[in-house]
Amino acid sequence: MLQHFPTPIILAHRGDLTHAPENTLPAFSQAITKGADGIELDAKLTADGEVIVFHDMTVDRTTNGKGKVALFTLNEIRKLDAGTWFDAKFANTKVPLLEEVFETVGKNKLINIELTNYSTKNDGLTKKVCELIKKHNNQKQIIFSSFLASNLKIAENIFPEIPRGLLAMPSLIGLWARSFGFMFGEYQALHPHISDVSKEQVNRVHRLKRRVHVWTANTPEEITRLKDWGIDGIFTDDPALAVQTLSRK
Repeated sequence: MLQHFPTPIILAHRGDLTHAPENTLPAFSQAITKGADGIELDAKLTADGEVIVFHDMTVDRTTNGKGKVALFTLNEIRKLDAGTWFDAKFANTKVPLLEEVFETVGKNKLINIELTNYSTKNDGLTKKVCELIKKHNNQKQIIFSSFLASNLKIAENIFPEIPRGLLAMPSLIGLWARSFGFMFGEYQALHPHISDVSKEQVNRVHRLKRRVHVWTANTPEEITRLKDWGIDGIFTDDPALAVQTLSRK
């Protein structure tokens, strides 16, 4: 499905997080309305094994609750207000289920699912996410990403046809992932931080017949430079700005 979109594809990082509370249905709806080719989201499991969309390991920053996400049941986490911290007009916005995001986005846009069980590596998140994709039969719109190679290997075994992007941490800590880890792994895309991207690196990845999706570009200068370098995808916090910069209509 990736080839059906313009290059670079615009993926709204946690939705339109510049103008709505991140990883919520309003943020994803706004991103699609503003012309993004797709969205990026963070998948996690609740204590009772439900797949929700949430970034942090704790609920403290983006809800009115406190504590580790993995200790909340779905019923408990759905009682939290995930919108007021951003703006009062988003009061009582709920932490969404992954299935709700599928329904909100529809099947004509891309969904980059970051598998973020970084503190609970053996919780079965990837298998649960794949079960939901099978249920919705929407594998053609999905991209998997993770900093954990093990997550991507599980995804490959279940859905080999779904593209997998290896995330790389910034600076020296992500050097192995950007080089040997990516080169010798079976990935369709490298997802490096914008501070580590160069024209030479893009060419090197393209010689491997693979893609480069960069996080996170938020200024016209960054977006234009990445486009000039031949980047295949851009994660952005401001999809409207990216659409405007790339002169999309």
